[in-house]
Amino acid sequence: MEIGYVIAGAIVGVLVGFTGIGGGALMTPMLILGFGVPVVTAVSTDLAYAAITKLAGSVAYARQRLVAWRVVILLLCGSVPGSLFALHYLSAAEDLESQVALVNLILGISLVLTSVVLCLRGKIQRWQAARQADTDNTVQPVTGVGLKDLILIASGFVLGGLVTLSSIGAGALGTALLILLFPRMSMRKIVGTDLAHAVVLTAVAGSGHYSLGNLDFVLLGYLLLGSLPGVVLGSQLAKYLSSAVLQPVIAVLLFGIGVRFMLV
Repeated sequence: MEIGYVIAGAIVGVLVGFTGIGGGALMTPMLILGFGVPVVTAVSTDLAYAAITKLAGSVAYARQRLVAWRVVILLLCGSVPGSLFALHYLSAAEDLESQVALVNLILGISLVLTSVVLCLRGKIQRWQAARQADTDNTVQPVTGVGLKDLILIASGFVLGGLVTLSSIGAGALGTALLILLFPRMSMRKIVGTDLAHAVVLTAVAGSGHYSLGNLDFVLLGYLLLGSLPGVVLGSQLAKYLSSAVLQPVIAVLLFGIGVRFMLV
């Protein structure tokens, strides 16, 4: 079983490096359906896995000044309370069955939403590029709290709950939200901003799951052992091969798996 976890981590790492698709959308269903890992354990372990793997990327973007910290703070103003609210529900749940039922439902919804975003990814990025071409690349400073700020906080709350209960959404859904709200922001800065937010959110959610006794450190170690070199390999493959064919296939697969979890 241990070598199976390492291989699973490597497969997900390669796909993440090759396609850019979030690891949570791939890892959590694989652990549950492929290895029979309990649902709550799979979600909590994947949250810790995401926090660790995203940290290096966010630091690299921050060093290049490709993180909009004001946007990150506004998102966290919503996502951290959303995460804590979800954790409180899990801790107050009367039995494990009710926890599993809710997590299965949220997991299914998150997978379906992620698959839709992946299918529309190219169109969203082309729309963003067209909008960006008509304006400059910078985001004008904003003072006070405006409608966009309130949308960020509210969206962050929903995102925090989804990610905490499913470990899915911080990447694909967060990026799509930023593209729609900030068409003048460069794609690299959007990715950097989303990564910085995701690191904090997954760390908070993962810490909460750890306090509930859901985190499996041994499983986490095996997944990292395979995924870290896998991401490197996938990023190298992306230089020579196109992921345009693979992304829709994965999107359809995630949609089917999401529907399956929603109907459990």
